[in-house]
Amino acid sequence: MAKKDHVSETPATAMLRQHGVDFTEHPYEYLEHGGAQHSAEVLGFDPFTVVKTLVMEDERARPLLVLMHGNRTVSTKNLARQIGAKSVQPCKPEVANRHSGYLVGGTSPFGTRKAMPVYIEATILGLPKIAINGGRRGFLVGIDPQVCVKLLDAKPVNCALGDEG
Repeated sequence: MAKKDHVSETPATAMLRQHGVDFTEHPYEYLEHGGAQHSAEVLGFDPFTVVKTLVMEDERARPLLVLMHGNRTVSTKNLARQIGAKSVQPCKPEVANRHSGYLVGGTSPFGTRKAMPVYIEATILGLPKIAINGGRRGFLVGIDPQVCVKLLDAKPVNCALGDEG
């Protein structure tokens, strides 16, 4: 592999390596507001297997992470009910950046600045492999979704809404 193809270490890849997790690196050309659909398209992945990391907060502004299929949206009502919160909403980008230590569009659930509860859409756990942000815009890592449960204590939830395209 040529030197320029190797994406430099991020807190996320450092955490995965530290725990001996096998992962593949998938750099791509980042597109502002392109989201998981764009990365899936340019990398040739099914958007259902590309998992986005969303920084949200409950009614008391306590942060949490939600891992969702790239082509689905989160029902915040269903999520709030399942986690025992009155309400859940996405954080503003600057708040999300502060909680995670990553820039929005490059948020990984691994190696976050602040420890936060992690919730994962249950159907993600049935996939053999997922692509999830590696801690930088334009960089996904391919891993076994069970890693999210083992390393992050991710709790399965059912809060996916329809197809986004």
